Amino acid sequence: MSGLDLIPEKQRNLFVGGAWREASQGRRFDVIDPADGTVLTSVADASVADAMEALDAAAAAQSAWARTAPRERGEVLRRAFELVRERADDFAELMSLEMGKTVPEARGEVSYGNEFFRWFSEEAVRIHGRWMNDPAGGSRLLTVRKPVGPCLFVTPWNFPLAMGTRKIAPAVAAGCTMVVKPASQTPLTMLALAGVLAEAGLPDGVLNVVPTSEAGAVSEALQGDFRLRKVSFTGSTGVGRTMVRQSADQLQRLSLELGGNAPFLVFADADLDAAVEGAMVAKMRNMGEACTAANRFLVEASVAEDFAHRLAERMGGLRLGRGQDDGVDVGPLIDEKALESVGRLVAAAVDDGARVLTGGSAPERAGFFYEPTVLLDVSPSSAINTEEIFGPVAPITTFETEEEAVARANDTEYGLASYAYTSDLARTIRLAESLDFGMVGINTGLISNAAAPFGGMKASGVGREGGFEGIEEYLETTYVALPAG
Repeated sequence: MSGLDLIPEKQRNLFVGGAWREASQGRRFDVIDPADGTVLTSVADASVADAMEALDAAAAAQSAWARTAPRERGEVLRRAFELVRERADDFAELMSLEMGKTVPEARGEVSYGNEFFRWFSEEAVRIHGRWMNDPAGGSRLLTVRKPVGPCLFVTPWNFPLAMGTRKIAPAVAAGCTMVVKPASQTPLTMLALAGVLAEAGLPDGVLNVVPTSEAGAVSEALQGDFRLRKVSFTGSTGVGRTMVRQSADQLQRLSLELGGNAPFLVFADADLDAAVEGAMVAKMRNMGEACTAANRFLVEASVAEDFAHRLAERMGGLRLGRGQDDGVDVGPLIDEKALESVGRLVAAAVDDGARVLTGGSAPERAGFFYEPTVLLDVSPSSAINTEEIFGPVAPITTFETEEEAVARANDTEYGLASYAYTSDLARTIRLAESLDFGMVGINTGLISNAAAPFGGMKASGVGREGGFEGIEEYLETTYVALPAG
């Protein structure tokens, strides 16, 4: 079994109430290979009516699933963890095919994403309330934690496994049912995950998957139903704002992981070799197509030229190609629109006076490839410093003082991830306190961890996924007043 073999033909459909079925109108949409633009396969294209049937199934299963013993819920996740681990290479190849990332990088995502199944299998049995005496006497105060109820999960194309498990695992652990709408560019990995969870013993109706080409209409209809109690969305800030507005009538709980504009600060006292290594991770993970990707490189002026040329040497040595081929370092971007956006930002930066140290264009070949690029002397006001690049481009600007660096870093509506390299312990503490971001990586370019709370502030969203905090997003609190007796 490998790649597309993970999802047999019958599984390239909707998954509703524990059954694989065609879309009600018989519609399908194609899944495109970003390495050459050809069609990989097609999947069922859910209508609004199909999505509502998925919510029917989730609502019908909610009561029984909420009453299921926490240990049993945890064991389902643990079995799913073992099944994904056994099929890690197959999942990696499937993701590489539909998303474009290299197979080795996809294996890394499988390992990371699968940890959410293991982590929350252990958290399922640690949901607890409290018992206390009324401070004034005369009664007892009891709090009980309950699942919030049926959820809608909208997952992005850039991490098709990890962004699914990061939402599904805590919901399963807490006792919630769900409807999942995967990104239309990468629905295959989620369909494969649904098969694994069913095999692991997840009851019918707890997880429902509805790939669709009508994402907006489907989400709006689901959010308009009073039975839906929770929405978790990972994607653009613009769509996130729409989902916030749509949640208002039903007052649904929200978890939103939205856009980012991550600064990567390099101070003169930093270990430049380590900073370059960290930059390669923070910038080139997923070809730069990540909300946590280093978007703006702010480097102290005295070391900027040195750092830039070291980074350019590393970036220029990367090999582009199909993600499934041996020796490839950088796969294609997701689609033509993404390629055009990266090219536009680089061209605008060069027009504003930036120097191209390596890369700077799209190679003449099939697929949606862009050369790994390093730009120096980028204007702080250039669009490439204010918009998400979502590509393999590192724009470098300089600063003179720590105060200037922090002010520049915080000068954005976003607040997801940030990075800094310095050998000064006191500065490390100051940066942790002064950087307005939900996550700060000090002397590391990799911050994602299933045991840590992932999320941002400002226009980067609300709520946290992962860590001890992750399951709280799926629990309500009931307070019970008891007489003293």
